Amino acid sequence: MTEFRKILIANRGEIAIRVMRAANEMGKKTVAVYAEEDKLGLHRFKADEAYRIGEGLGPVAAYLSIDEMIRVAKASGADAIHPGYGLLSENPEFVDACENNGIAFIGPRAETMRALGDKASARRVAVEAGVPVIPATEVLGDDMDEIARQAEEVGYPLMLKASWGGGGRGMRPIMKASELKEKVREGRREAEAAFGNGEGYLEKMILKARHVEVQILGDKHGGIYHLFERDCSVQRRNQKVVERAPAPYLTQAQRDELCELGRRICAHVDYECAGTVEFLMDMADEKFYFIEVNPRVQVEHTVTEEVTGIDIVRAQILIAEGKTLAEATGKEDQSQITLNGHALQTRVTTEDPQNNFIPDYGRITAYRSATGMGIRLDGGTAYAGGVITRYYDSLLTKVTAKAPTPEMAIARMDRALREFRVRGVSTNIAFVENLLKHPTFLNDEYHTKFIDQTPELFQFTKRRDRATKVLNYIADITVNGHPETKGHPRPPAHLKDPRPPAKRAEPQMGTRNLLEQKGPQAVADWMSQQRQLLITDTTMRDGHQSLLATRMRSIDMIKVAPAYSANLPQLFSVECWGGATFDVAYRFLQECPWQRLRDLRAAMPNLMTQMLLRASNGVGYTNYPDNVVQKFVATAAETGVDLFRVFDSLNWVENMRVAMDAVQEANKVCEGTICYTGDIFDPDRAKYDLKYYVAMGKELRDAGAHVLGLKDMAGLLKPAQARALVKALKSEVGLPIHFHTHDTAGIACATILAASEAGVDAVDCAMDAFSGNTSQATLGSVVEALRHTDRDTGLSMRAVREISDYWEEVRKHYAAFETGMQAPSSEVYLHEMPGGQFTNLKAQA
Repeated sequence: MTEFRKILIANRGEIAIRVMRAANEMGKKTVAVYAEEDKLGLHRFKADEAYRIGEGLGPVAAYLSIDEMIRVAKASGADAIHPGYGLLSENPEFVDACENNGIAFIGPRAETMRALGDKASARRVAVEAGVPVIPATEVLGDDMDEIARQAEEVGYPLMLKASWGGGGRGMRPIMKASELKEKVREGRREAEAAFGNGEGYLEKMILKARHVEVQILGDKHGGIYHLFERDCSVQRRNQKVVERAPAPYLTQAQRDELCELGRRICAHVDYECAGTVEFLMDMADEKFYFIEVNPRVQVEHTVTEEVTGIDIVRAQILIAEGKTLAEATGKEDQSQITLNGHALQTRVTTEDPQNNFIPDYGRITAYRSATGMGIRLDGGTAYAGGVITRYYDSLLTKVTAKAPTPEMAIARMDRALREFRVRGVSTNIAFVENLLKHPTFLNDEYHTKFIDQTPELFQFTKRRDRATKVLNYIADITVNGHPETKGHPRPPAHLKDPRPPAKRAEPQMGTRNLLEQKGPQAVADWMSQQRQLLITDTTMRDGHQSLLATRMRSIDMIKVAPAYSANLPQLFSVECWGGATFDVAYRFLQECPWQRLRDLRAAMPNLMTQMLLRASNGVGYTNYPDNVVQKFVATAAETGVDLFRVFDSLNWVENMRVAMDAVQEANKVCEGTICYTGDIFDPDRAKYDLKYYVAMGKELRDAGAHVLGLKDMAGLLKPAQARALVKALKSEVGLPIHFHTHDTAGIACATILAASEAGVDAVDCAMDAFSGNTSQATLGSVVEALRHTDRDTGLSMRAVREISDYWEEVRKHYAAFETGMQAPSSEVYLHEMPGGQFTNLKAQA
């Protein structure tokens, strides 16, 4: 007997690492080989030595070069070669080359491989051994007419099988004669490319079958052990997806029969080392039919190791050294090998189930594997930063779960798969999770066509990968800066994090409480009865829309909202939604405007939230169908909007009716709004005179408005004109009036005070730090101007100053979006551009 000192593994990836681990535990040195395209493969770094192979050859051809393997074995001083699975593992010429060069081959003898590795020859061996086989042809020749004759003799449907290799390559189902020629040629080409040999044969197809296989170990002294069976019925296009040990649906009598059939074939050829005898079990009559022998270790050997406790790879090495089966396994005879529990294996691959399982490739940006009791991982290129290339198997890692019962093993596997996080490449995890939860699988009713005939396995919710997206976003912004701030100075690093003022007391009853208790008409009646001037704060909507191109983030609003609720309960409303904020939140801020509304609603339970609604345009920039507008209003009302300021840019009331009706249907405050333009005192602009606005006010009243909005979006309304217009609307229309203007020309406060004198019910102002210029009038100044008068707002100046101080710190962080407008400009009376539009266009320019 010879003890190997150094073993070369003529393979790559997961199986190479698996062999190296066994050799390392046995105190043996290992040698890896790698192609240029595989130079970052983990197996290269796991070995004690690594050699590049295949110069001038392709990425797969390098691993199929017998000469290269022998060259490296000699150069490294390796005295044995383990072939793993796939590649050269079933090539008898490789075995001959090893023997001719005095290198031990860890696997079956060449003559055994020729007898069993060729599927057609293996059928003859099975027949000689008295093992039932499926009706089939001999190895196919080149004469298509003869092939057609043989096919008719066996009978359709048929399965084309490659004589050499495995993994489903070269296999093709042939359902009818018209498919024969094309499928045979396809299968031959695939087998030639995969194994270097295109030989194949036709076999009768069993329509509903299970796939079971028996694990065999044989030594050089004539001993044969079986390690029981594995179920491999869950397949996709003849490639195994889930393997189990033992097969949960077999009776003990069936298990004994199956294992004896497998042992009988291998004993007939004095089999050495590890091998697998594969069978189909016809579900109709539960009979077993021999398929083939795989003269190598199988991908799924792990499940057998888990339920028998025998290290198959270690046993392979010891058997090749000349040890008996008892020495290689620690079991004196077959009777000592028993089953303990249940195991199943699946593979985590980079195949994309949503794209016909086409392998994905690229860099793994994040990787977290499963762990815990009963979970075994056999990994290949599975680590953060690993590169999956198009040249090799898409396997990341094999996952094996073991438990006392089949049900527990499935649950354990499902838990493990849910723990995996793989980012950067697509994976099959969601698909396998669906499979494990399917009743057909759980009830052991599946067969080899289960996946192909179960389309619901492919219906799953794609993981959103939120954490990686956020991290990538943060990394991009940190390194490259936000594209919206390109060319602008960054905020100074010393800027303080804005801290909102403390709540002075618990929130008192406010306008929203009135709305909730008595409805929108009660709010309108209450407005008309108030002597104090009611104030709406616009900072969270039009304030930053007019000064910062709408770029304020939700977090800065949500932080201060509780202070509004507690310290300024006398506010009429807080304008915080609609207008341009909806589009900008999605387009530029990458935020959800609906979540902003939900959060603000929760933070200000006593104050009415207000939005700007562009009638049939909603919050977009095109006309929407009526049902879209209706659904939007209903959803906004349900989510948290209390007061809807509805306007049409052309003052066309008919275009506002759908939105206004929807607001009324939602039982919210409907503010039908007039857009002011021109100058009611200018005789040269007679179209937009006092009569025009009064007539429109009456139309809005008749359309069901609870409140009449007067929207001076460009800040064109002057004090005297405001006084006259408000008086006329109050006397002629009879609705409470809510006045909105801009301070672009610098006289907004004067205009508001004039409107107040004329009896306006509510006005829009912005907190001091966000007021002036293209924004609204200064809230604190209006409050002070009316203090100790009959129109005193009742607002606390301390609260106003504290909140304004917060906004002042916030505004510094948005310096990149400032318009650069240093002072008011009377030029607005020339271009008449709305404040928000002015800053947005300037930001885009």
